Amino acid sequence: MYPFIHIGRFSIGTFGILLWLAAVCACWVLHRNFRRWKIDADAIGIVAISTVAGVIGAKLWHVLETPQQLIHDPAGMLLDRAGFAWFGGLIAGILALLWQSRGAGLSKLGMLDLAAPAAAVGYGVGRLGCLVSGDGDYGIPTSLPWGMSFPNGLVPTTQRVHPTPVYELIAALIIAWILWRRGKPETLRAAGEITGEYLALSGLARFLVEFIRINPRLYWGMSNAQVAAIGSVVAGIVLVFWARRAGKPVTLSQPVAAESTS
Repeated sequence: MYPFIHIGRFSIGTFGILLWLAAVCACWVLHRNFRRWKIDADAIGIVAISTVAGVIGAKLWHVLETPQQLIHDPAGMLLDRAGFAWFGGLIAGILALLWQSRGAGLSKLGMLDLAAPAAAVGYGVGRLGCLVSGDGDYGIPTSLPWGMSFPNGLVPTTQRVHPTPVYELIAALIIAWILWRRGKPETLRAAGEITGEYLALSGLARFLVEFIRINPRLYWGMSNAQVAAIGSVVAGIVLVFWARRAGKPVTLSQPVAAESTS
């Protein structure tokens, strides 16, 4: 693994490079979704703000999980290049999208629905940053032929372990494909339905992968991430049922059907 690329006196973190690539991929997917929905909005700006918010939220959630360590070494915790919590990034990213929805001419749920496939792709590609840097997001030891060791990672191990970031990438791309197919303009699904499906599917994927992750078990034999994942699944299911019951068959601020007939 290569946590850093050294160019003379400068060191570039590979996690940061993959995070940039994740933002690019998410931007491309969101731009394509805007195009097929005939939305004139700045996908680059939306993804950039959401990415920064997500990184800040992920870091804050991680450091607040261990308040005693934060009090003992606040600078070290906040400036550490490792240590980002998925759920904190999810919440901050959602808040950033909601804040930007009005400027894009979309309803709040419309923005979340259109951004859901992009969020899934971005998350999946971003996990490769954890893989390349070896930041401790790998799994438990395994004898499977695709097991990997991370002797030079930020959190090194010489054992062959599950490459859980690869599993999460595969799951994220499958989720993105499902949401993309279900979010076609001609289907006119209820506002918020795609977002609910994203929360449920991504939460389920994270809950399952945690069984082979090295994260400590804190609550009823579950990790922090698993408890958060359950919350995501429940919130997603509730949102799907609410959206279908509300019966608003559009995800935008103005009906697409009316635009297509003018």
